Amino acid sequence: MHIVVCIKQVPDSAQIRVHPVTNTIMRQGVPTIINPYDLFALEAALELRDKFGGEVTVLTMGPPSAEDSLRKALTFGADRAVLLTDRFFAGADTLATTYALATAIRKIGETYGAPDIIFTGKQTIDGDTAQVGPGIAKRLDLLQLTYVARIGTLDLNARTIEAERRSEGGVQILRTRLPCLITMLEATNEIRRGAMVDALRAARATIVKWSAQQAGVEDIAKCGLRGSPTIVKKVFAPPPRAEKAALIDYGSRPPAEALIEDIFKRQPKLEAELIALARGF
Repeated sequence: MHIVVCIKQVPDSAQIRVHPVTNTIMRQGVPTIINPYDLFALEAALELRDKFGGEVTVLTMGPPSAEDSLRKALTFGADRAVLLTDRFFAGADTLATTYALATAIRKIGETYGAPDIIFTGKQTIDGDTAQVGPGIAKRLDLLQLTYVARIGTLDLNARTIEAERRSEGGVQILRTRLPCLITMLEATNEIRRGAMVDALRAARATIVKWSAQQAGVEDIAKCGLRGSPTIVKKVFAPPPRAEKAALIDYGSRPPAEALIEDIFKRQPKLEAELIALARGF
């Protein structure tokens, strides 16, 4: 079994600052990490590999510094790491990113064996679009299971997989054929620490680095900024609220009753509207 996990190196959101004049994200001096959602996808892939055998290949697209995140993934136990790096990929939105990653996954399949499952995180903490996983599935014509909370059964002979998918109405139990793409939710498993032998292997490992040409990209115009129809007009921090929090002295009354009275006092029309609505029922 061959599993491909797509990860992304992102700036640590806890330390991101917005420039007060230009309203752009200040990335200088901000440390980078593996997108947290992708770590749960990596752990799910490693658990399946440990149980059923096979290999896990980790793939990312980014600058040469993204090699650090790939080595980190190797310390957790991944078997192979591929870095898709080229100046043509710079400035890519989700459309251009999925084109480049899907092309690289095809190349990985030709080189190391066709993947049975592709894992991604639900979304990234810097973009929050949740579009890359489904976009890859569409480009590769794969069945997809999104917002997966737990992997159930995997039958390699029947080529089927069962998973629990979280939805607004509860939990869905879904079964689909392999190959497929799965996007994992956060807090779905406990991420392993990694063994010393894996850490030593990661330090010595050779990261496979592909340019656009080496990955098999046929149309450079679909990559990077040129292939990205999305334009970010402005990034800004929400202005502070002028209205301050109110302190309600409820005395001996129940807190909920005091709160409702205060709301009706501040919005005198609301009580009449609710009474009229109740009479309508």
